[in-house]
Amino acid sequence: MEMEHINENTIRVIIENEDLAERGITFLDLLGNHREIESFFYSILEEVDIEDEFKSSEAVTFQVLPKNDGLELFISKNLTPEDLNKMNDSAEFESNDFDQLIRQQILANSESLDDSGEASRLRVFQLGSFEDMIELASYHFLDDAWCDLYLLNETYYLQVYFDPETFGEHTLSDVTAEILEYAQDSSVSTEMLEEYGKLLMKQDAIETTRLYFN
Repeated sequence: MEMEHINENTIRVIIENEDLAERGITFLDLLGNHREIESFFYSILEEVDIEDEFKSSEAVTFQVLPKNDGLELFISKNLTPEDLNKMNDSAEFESNDFDQLIRQQILANSESLDDSGEASRLRVFQLGSFEDMIELASYHFLDDAWCDLYLLNETYYLQVYFDPETFGEHTLSDVTAEILEYAQDSSVSTEMLEEYGKLLMKQDAIETTRLYFN
């Protein structure tokens, strides 16, 4: 992790994937979890604010930019009202926009895995009907995966991200074979789903379906 003072009120921190791994955190841990995001931001502040210049400030704001191999975090204090107006509201950013940044990182990581010849960690499956989704949710082999359910052209699609720390290549093959009993591989891209599809269930599609329909 690299850190530099942009000025007396702003610290820039480069957080790479390896830095997250050293802290026992994955991008999925941060996805959609406001409390985890806030805790993560302040833990970084604790590490880089050696002189306690920022922790003593009444208002600290965070801005995040995606990088191919991690995140770029800007921590600011003592901002004027004009400065604050130029920035995204912190709470709104954390609850809405951070998910999209994490998705970008997951997509980037998945593309890297594909380029290296390893099994893809991000897959899209086409469902014959919503009843197939209900049946799929009755099993537990996807409980540890991030699953989004989309509707595109009256067809249901399940987008699944397999965390490599949880799903090794052998486990991934077994789980994929289980999924293919209820769905089929799809050539529809994640970009097409996100741009043209309707997101019905986000991140916990399996658990949500099980909760309401099983």
